[in-house]
Formats: sequence, C-alpha cells, structure tokens
Amino acid sequence: MRVFHIETDSFRELAALPEALPERGFLWVGYGRREFEVGEPAVQQALARWGCGNIVDLHVSDLINNQLPSHFDYTSWYDMLVFRRLAAAPGSQDLFVDDEHGTLASAQRALRAIDTSPVGFAVFDRVLITVHPTDCQVREFFAQKLDRLTEGREKRDARGGARLPASPADLMLRMVNHMVDSYLELRRLLTRQLGTLQRVLLDQSSEFDDWPLLLESRDALHRLEDTCEDQRAAIQEWIDALDEWPVDGDPQVTRERELLRVRSRDVLEHVERVLTHVRRLESSAESAVQMHFSALGHRTNSIMRTLTVLTAIFLPLNLITGIFGMNFEWMPLIKNANGFWDAALLMLAVALGLWFLFRRKRYLSSSR
Repeated sequence: MRVFHIETDSFRELAALPEALPERGFLWVGYGRREFEVGEPAVQQALARWGCGNIVDLHVSDLINNQLPSHFDYTSWYDMLVFRRLAAAPGSQDLFVDDEHGTLASAQRALRAIDTSPVGFAVFDRVLITVHPTDCQVREFFAQKLDRLTEGREKRDARGGARLPASPADLMLRMVNHMVDSYLELRRLLTRQLGTLQRVLLDQSSEFDDWPLLLESRDALHRLEDTCEDQRAAIQEWIDALDEWPVDGDPQVTRERELLRVRSRDVLEHVERVLTHVRRLESSAESAVQMHFSALGHRTNSIMRTLTVLTAIFLPLNLITGIFGMNFEWMPLIKNANGFWDAALLMLAVALGLWFLFRRKRYLSSSR
C-alpha cells in the first residue's frame, strides 16, 4: 500500500493512512490486489472516519476479481471503474526485439504476451483508491511522474498534462489514458508478427499445416477486441455519468468539470483508435487466410491445367500406337522398311502441332 497527498502545488507520500483528510487537496491510496483483499477492513474504517462512506460489498468483490471485464458503476457517494490494461506480460520483453526472420510460433507468442489484467478505481470526492495487479507498473510510474512535476524536473509550461491532478477523477483519467496508450508499445510487435503470419501463409515453397496455432492466434485477437469493446463501453458510461453530475455555480468547479469531460473524450478517442487497430489486425489475419486458400487453389489449377494439356498431347499419340498395335496382317507401313520412322515423324508432328495450338491459346501459360 502506498498513500499520497496531492495538492495543487505539492505531492508527497504518507507513511500510513491519516486519521483525517487534509484540509486541501486529496488522497490517492494505491493497493496491490492481494494487499487490498487483506487490508479491506482498514480501508473501510478509514473511509468511514473521513466521512466518505464505505465501498459496497459487491464493488469490493469487483475490485479483487482478476477476471472481471472493464465496466463502470456508481453510487451517490463514489464512482467505481474497472479497466483492463493492455500491456506486455512479465518476462515477455524478449519478444520486443526486432527479428526479421520471425516464425508463426513467435507471432502466437506475441499475442499470448498481452496482459489484460484489470485495474480498479474507487473515485470519491477527495479520495482515490486504486487496486492494481501485483506486477502493475502504473502506480510506480505515476508516483515518479507526479514527484518529478513537483520537483520541477520536467521543464514544461504548466498546462494540461504538466499540472498535478486537480481531483481524484482527474488522476483516474490520466491513469486510464496511460494504460490505453501503453498499447502503442505492443502495436509494432503485433503488426510485425501478423506480417510474419501473412508471409508464412503465402509462401508457396513451404506447406503450411499448423492450423491449431493459427486458430489460437485468431482467438487471441478476438479476445483483444472484446477487451477493447469493454473498455469503450466503460468509458462511455463514465462520460454519461459525468454529464449527470449536479450543476454547480462555482466557475472553478465548472472549469474543472469541463476539463474532466475533455480528458474523458480524449481517453475514449484513444480507446477507439486501439479498437480500430485491433480490428485491422483481425482483418489482415482473415485476408491472409483467404489469400492462402486462393493461392493454393490457383496453384492446384495450374498443376491440373498442365497435366490436362500433357494428357491431351499424348492421347492422339496413344491412339496412333494403338492402331499400329492391332493384330492385322495387312496394314499401311507395316511391311515398309521406313514405316517406323514415318510413324514416329507423324507422332512428333501431331505432338508439336498440339503443343503450338495449346501455346497459342495460352493453355500452357500462367497469364490469362
């Protein structure tokens, strides 16, 4: 567990949960999933002590559930968002090394390397509780980033992303946006590995027979698409709930709420972009399979056409040899000393004539 106190111009980490909420700013309490499951009673006591209200039991179950899809829910005193991340699984960093000689197995391992573990957010008015997977780097990343902003090590104008979060909802949206943008690190890998899949399927010099591996890769893309659709639905529900917040006449509150809407729409646009890319990868995989069967059918047709032409050429030759193989005593050329050569020249002329005829009609050419 890590506890942070965030104000407009300061960011510091606390040793433990405070007895009361600070007068200014808000608290960010970050848990690992197992830590939250064990320390949930202490969190509930602290929330009651701060006057925030407890997290309902069903939402606690959602926050500690490692298989829950992305979704949004709310109460009158807090909002709850579960958002599945798109990140590289632990120990899969070697898959990001550029390899121009990739195999289909490496493409499948790349799809398996995508980790979609959920991250939970309980957003109160002045408290943000986040529940992360054990190996999640989002909490540490934002702790370091906000600390750098406070120390002034990032020399940028105090606009938008350079400012410290103004509210728990603002910090939650920044984390969600970071998790969506982390997919960009996987984007090049997936594109390259799907290109490998296309090359393997369209390589006519090798026989492709690893269909279970291909089906598993396609299923992984389908699951990734389902994850992105759940993300989009959750963010859209958050935006709808944000529009229903009661109107406040304070200009500062109105401005902060408008900034939340802007950030929310930006996150939704990023999710849409990821979903579009995933669908493009799915379409590329489907097209590769269809092109594989088209190329296979074209190759089979070329082979059958060649065999048919050869059969058509040798059929009259077999007819000639069959005629001369009849058991008649008197036949043309049978008693002639040059009969064999005359018959051989006749067969050669017929074969060459048919060959030129078929060549003229492009029966022996791969072009149409």
